[in-house]
Amino acid sequence: MTPSSFGLSQWWAKEARNGTPVVVTMENPNYSVVEIDGPEAAAFQSMDKGRGKNAKQFTWVLLLKAHRAVGCVAWSAAGLWALLGAIKKRLISQQGVAVERDKLGKGKLLFRFLRGVLALSLLMLAFEMIAYWNGWHFQKPSLHLPENLHIPETTEIQGWMHSAYLSWLSFRADYIAYPIQALSNFCVILFIVQSADRMILCFGCFWIRFKKIKPRIEGDLFKSDDVECSNFEYPMVLVQIPMCNEREVYEQSISAVCQIDWPRDRLLIQVLDDSDDETIKMLIKAEVSKWSQRGVNIVYRHRLVRTGYKAGNLKSAMSCDYVKDYEFVAIFDADFQPNHDFLKQTIPHFKGNPELGLVQARWSFVNKDENLLTRLQNINLCFHFEVEQQVNGVFLNFFGFNGTAGVWRIKALEDSGGWLERTTVEDMDIAVRAHLNGWKFIFLNDVKVPCELPESYEAYRKQQHRWHSGPMHLFRLCLPAVITSKISIWKKANLILLFFLLRKLILPFYSFTLFCVILPLTMFVPEAELPVWVICYVPVIMSFLNILPAPRSFPFIVPYLLFENTMSVTKFNAMVSGLFKLGSSYEWVVTKKAGRSSESDLLAAAERESKPANHPQLLRGVSDSELMELNKLKEQQKEFLHPVRRANKIYKKELALALLLLTAAVRSLLSAQGIHFYFLLFQGMSFLLVGLDLIGEQIS
Repeated sequence: MTPSSFGLSQWWAKEARNGTPVVVTMENPNYSVVEIDGPEAAAFQSMDKGRGKNAKQFTWVLLLKAHRAVGCVAWSAAGLWALLGAIKKRLISQQGVAVERDKLGKGKLLFRFLRGVLALSLLMLAFEMIAYWNGWHFQKPSLHLPENLHIPETTEIQGWMHSAYLSWLSFRADYIAYPIQALSNFCVILFIVQSADRMILCFGCFWIRFKKIKPRIEGDLFKSDDVECSNFEYPMVLVQIPMCNEREVYEQSISAVCQIDWPRDRLLIQVLDDSDDETIKMLIKAEVSKWSQRGVNIVYRHRLVRTGYKAGNLKSAMSCDYVKDYEFVAIFDADFQPNHDFLKQTIPHFKGNPELGLVQARWSFVNKDENLLTRLQNINLCFHFEVEQQVNGVFLNFFGFNGTAGVWRIKALEDSGGWLERTTVEDMDIAVRAHLNGWKFIFLNDVKVPCELPESYEAYRKQQHRWHSGPMHLFRLCLPAVITSKISIWKKANLILLFFLLRKLILPFYSFTLFCVILPLTMFVPEAELPVWVICYVPVIMSFLNILPAPRSFPFIVPYLLFENTMSVTKFNAMVSGLFKLGSSYEWVVTKKAGRSSESDLLAAAERESKPANHPQLLRGVSDSELMELNKLKEQQKEFLHPVRRANKIYKKELALALLLLTAAVRSLLSAQGIHFYFLLFQGMSFLLVGLDLIGEQIS
């Protein structure tokens, strides 16, 4: 169509529209006709155009929503199909799976308890289903059964089954509901107290940020006008790297520590190897020899008998005669990679502060985005460092030593009795004893040391068991010393009530009891109920506060809430074993590492490998046979580092809880309890995924 013809059609359409606009309003059953002329007509015409345009937009929005809904349904169906496939493969076919084996006394009692509760819940569900289909359900009962529940007369009872059901209603209201409700109220009180403690910690963290409170360095320890006396400003520092069969990470940790910026004549590095694998020992020895030939003051120590685990290793190293010449000791686990200026950021805080015994740095994680499990761990640990450690360090000058990425004044260690082998949490043990002796701690939130997070659920589960059984074991041992110590009453109260009881004992107790046992039981005993705010509102608020230090993790708030409740069974089992000194309370399993490196470490490694001419010089003290053996070991190491999948684990306690929660979810449908149903459903699915080992990766 030409422009002239287009203009003619516009003119013709304009002329054709001249006249009196008419609006017809429908008033059923009659019609009313209204004539509109003048300026109002233009307004109505523009409104009609807008309505047509809005109708098209509305149609597109509906189509878009429908497309998204179909995609969501398809995604949900695919996920459900994959879950059913995993269940068939791992539970029914048992292809490539290994069932979790509980040692004597470890977890067996808890598993039997869960199995018994599950059997009772299935029996009660079957009973309730029969009553529901026969129309025997009445109004929602309460603890006062005769006032709110209509009991049929004898003539209304329909057979022995109906009579048995009525007897069950009366029995559960008189004898079962009250104990469950009492335990529920007790756990709710603990829940409120622990939530208040967490909110106070968060408020303290906000206050620290608002006031910009952080430890300051007075003066410059390393500034000296006299070049000859500049070394006098650097104190003697001992660096210890304890390790045990750390094939994946030994090289990068030793490399990072050897590159710390500190005068070499005032720094000694101890590689404390407890490995029982001859191949790994030779590899670590070769790495130490390489850095020693570069001029680094580094020594290799190996114990023939691994007694006391890490505490025994550190105690043995501190017994060396040359340790008396050093003032400070820095400790790094095998997967930690400190920056070159770590000592220059930590040691200056000791100057002019003779009461300071420990400077603790924060951890950062090179693999926090590796999978869902590492993302959820990152949320927990960010809250631990950003909120718990920082607030306690600023306001109390006390917190639990994290076992690594910290610098101790050696005099503080000696005054506190040194490393003891009585628990698996030697770091918390020495921190408590130093606190009782009056030493102060500083936490540096802005000094971060890269490390690894466990990428498999098996490794994470074993780590959490040690982290929650050890404190309760330590509490039993150090309680008399805390009571008889000379510290103030409020410090004793903080140590006993908050540090140990509230954050180490009460938290796993109420989390497991309230959300994994009481809540599903209330579905079968509706006379005892939990309020909605306990199930939904307060946990969501607490999860929101936990995620604040890691704002990028907000999309994972729901998985985080569900996973924390899922881990409560492991933490509760560990807490009980430590408190009552069961067989697994003194069990140390080295956390498996994947050997992840940060970007800077990879670049440094590439730069070192790009200089092959230096290698003969580094190995000039090694014989030809030793060199051939070392090359052979290096080839074996390369083959070992290829990812190898191993058998998946089946966790019986988590599966039993999954079935219990899903059974309770089915029962909640009969009562039309929406929030309870969704919580039980998703929490049961979370337990199912963990029980089938479908979260995280498996590292060989």
